[in-house]
Amino acid sequence: MSETTERGRSGQDFGAEGLGKGQSVRRGGGDPGSRGRTTIADGVVEKITGMAARDVAGVHAMGSGMSRTFGAVRDRVPGGSKSGVARGVKAEVGEKQTALDLEIVVEYGVSIADVARDVRENVVAAVERMTGLEVVEVNIAVSDVRLPDEEDEDQSESRLQ
Repeated sequence: MSETTERGRSGQDFGAEGLGKGQSVRRGGGDPGSRGRTTIADGVVEKITGMAARDVAGVHAMGSGMSRTFGAVRDRVPGGSKSGVARGVKAEVGEKQTALDLEIVVEYGVSIADVARDVRENVVAAVERMTGLEVVEVNIAVSDVRLPDEEDEDQSESRLQ
């Protein structure tokens, strides 16, 4: 009677003695989807958060006026650091949880409390659905209110060419 063995990646032998007819050696154990580890970068969560926050009615822009101005300059420079989508968002990502800080500009006349609640709900739903991470907190700082007659800094023409 011959003994069947298989060699694992580490070089160790896995004996198959005691197997009945029609049985095979089980490899890896458990659900294939749970083998290995997935890590999600802070920037990925920041982009998801930025997109979800912008989708809420009443949110005019993300970030403070100064960060939007610097961001517009950074966007024009090749290799500029943070993407425009993630402007005004800071994420701390752990293995299973994330905490988010957002800075937003709201439209004049909207209820800031309602907009903040809607942003939280939309951000939590999007981040948890797309990443599987538990969102433990979403801190929102309203840095400005856009008045109806104000010109957008991002859309105004630069004096420089």
